[in-house]
Amino acid sequence: MRRLLPGPPADGIDPYDAYRDAPGLRLGMVMSADGSVTDAEGWTDALGGDADFRVFRTLRALADAILVGAGTVRTGRLGPARLRRDLRARRGGPPAPIVVVSRSADLDWTLPLFTEAETPTVVVTSRAARKRVPSAIQVVAEGEDDVDLPAAVQVLREGLGYEHLLCEGGPALATALIRVSLVDELCLNIAPTLLGSARHTRLLHGLDAEVPLDPAALYLDEGVLFVRYRLPV
Repeated sequence: MRRLLPGPPADGIDPYDAYRDAPGLRLGMVMSADGSVTDAEGWTDALGGDADFRVFRTLRALADAILVGAGTVRTGRLGPARLRRDLRARRGGPPAPIVVVSRSADLDWTLPLFTEAETPTVVVTSRAARKRVPSAIQVVAEGEDDVDLPAAVQVLREGLGYEHLLCEGGPALATALIRVSLVDELCLNIAPTLLGSARHTRLLHGLDAEVPLDPAALYLDEGVLFVRYRLPV
């Protein structure tokens, strides 16, 4: 990985060192140069290639918990978090838990994400939907009919000890977190491709206010631009 900013350009940057100063809540996403977060097959997998996956795995290794939206879980493609041996050693322990955010808790509880995770999956939901979560799964219920995100994040940090959070989307959850000013940093990986179709999923859904971004770092690896943006407090 080549560092372009800050400071003088430098080669051979270790992604773990580039991202290790994790803030309270990171949003990590990959998109094409024209703003799509899904490839021609409707997934993110092929967008950034090996370079994106290296940073993806690194951000997971540096997080205390990984937030994902219910829509991502319902695809059935999200399995339990795993760590390569080298990242497990640097982390000093097992992978961070996946934290599923779902207002309705209408989920398939037989998925490996809930039955085979080395670090048990946590569910964040509303109080109205709490009864739908099996008793074996740890649940954070904040908000009556919808999830109270600020309250839920406070419980994750202060109640469960997950100080450094990573959100991997999807767009609805990412937008909701930005809307209530919970995101400290956007780690945006820009793949060197134009997909050019309106049917592709965009980075955010329904953000109704301008949010200024402060570029904090810029890296390049295998044609992918890795930008760290700080968000206003």
